[in-house]
Amino acid sequence: MLFIFIHSFKRMKLSGKMITFIISTAIFIGLLIWLPEDIPWSAKATISIMIYGILLWAFESLPLGMTSVFMMILLLFLHAVPIDVALSGFGSPAVFLIVAGMMIAKGVNETLLMNRITYMLFAKWGSSAKGIFIGVFLLMQLQAFFIPATAVRSSLIVPVVLSVLQSVGAKKGSNFSKLMLVGTAYAGNISGTAILTAAIGNILTIEILQLYVGKSLSYLDWFVYAFPVWILLIVIIPYIVWKCFPPEDFSFHILHKQMKQKKEDLGGLSNSELKCIIILSITVLLWMTQPIHGYHPTVPALMAVVLMALPRIGFVKWKKIVSVNFDLVLLIGATLSLGFALIDSGAIELLEELITSENLINIFANPWLAILMVILISQIYHLGVTNVSTAVVTLLPVLISLSLQAGIDPVVVSFTSAITILFGYLLIVETMPNVVVHGTGMINQRDFYLPGLLSTLASTLITLFVAFTWWRWLGFWP
Repeated sequence: MLFIFIHSFKRMKLSGKMITFIISTAIFIGLLIWLPEDIPWSAKATISIMIYGILLWAFESLPLGMTSVFMMILLLFLHAVPIDVALSGFGSPAVFLIVAGMMIAKGVNETLLMNRITYMLFAKWGSSAKGIFIGVFLLMQLQAFFIPATAVRSSLIVPVVLSVLQSVGAKKGSNFSKLMLVGTAYAGNISGTAILTAAIGNILTIEILQLYVGKSLSYLDWFVYAFPVWILLIVIIPYIVWKCFPPEDFSFHILHKQMKQKKEDLGGLSNSELKCIIILSITVLLWMTQPIHGYHPTVPALMAVVLMALPRIGFVKWKKIVSVNFDLVLLIGATLSLGFALIDSGAIELLEELITSENLINIFANPWLAILMVILISQIYHLGVTNVSTAVVTLLPVLISLSLQAGIDPVVVSFTSAITILFGYLLIVETMPNVVVHGTGMINQRDFYLPGLLSTLASTLITLFVAFTWWRWLGFWP
């Protein structure tokens, strides 16, 4: 009998994810019970569900998509908000922009275009570790113009990096492996800085600004204000990673020769590649000229998807590009729905009263301190709320409220917070590029600490420098 009991106990041994799920659930129930009785039920339920969702998304106790559906069920089951509010996030243009972005990536991947660009870069710079490292870093930045979502870009480039490591015989634990993989993660993180459509956090920021203050930034506005930050990061972040992981002396002769041969074997541009380049160029042109025609970035993205699959005009079958990562779609829709629920239930007003204070408002009233505070708050908050989408949707409303009370521009505050949240250098779970490269099994969490600390400091100083020079010259910041 004792043997059976012990055997059963072993079989029931709780996994780490189950433990975090139980703890998160206990916190959720505790909030429902112990939040003050004078708080209206809808606000109390919404706040509890939001914190529950943050915990589940942060610890990934459940798959991201499952947590997203679970949060919507709770909003409805507990009568926190009406059904049209609970599902309203899925009517947002941001969801369709992400869907279109993933479909565009599928279409591009059906051609040899990315292979051709990769072989061209490696054929030119692939004779040394530095050349390959810089080539991969720049390739990730180039992808940002055409492929929305850092997760998609990282998933496309990591197999290339692994192939390089295998070709030169770099093993797990080698400096060159760490250099290439950590560098790829950081390249993915900063690749969305200046391109509005290149990161989910950027897209959500535009939606939140429109929702809360009725203002927004165009694709061109975002690019102009963030461009100096992006350029400085492209120069400084690779330098930091290189200094942290000086590579061993591998021979790149064979790899360089292979890349040249593969480039030559591809021959001239195929018909499908030419069509892909034309469609992508038209899409980017429409994004850049948004202030002229007024179309939301989702419109050109959806148009690109249709053109890619349109008979005779396109180059890929619809069935090839229609399969997307539905977990990501559910995540974006659910986080936006939570944002709408916070407003509808009155929970956002309670959270603002809880978080804001007279001292904090006085600090925000000083433009020189406001940007620094926004950066520090965003960095610290993102360490706890690791999911970028959740961090943006839950933090920006509070920062918008603070900025309005302090009499400063909420657009600048939101923009600063959004790009800061992209720069998740320290923890694996902070960004999807970090998660993707860690999933290779070639690097560990400790490999992120030193370059992460230095990169965080560098990003902070760069953003402050640009804010008090470039932004002031353009009249974006007082």
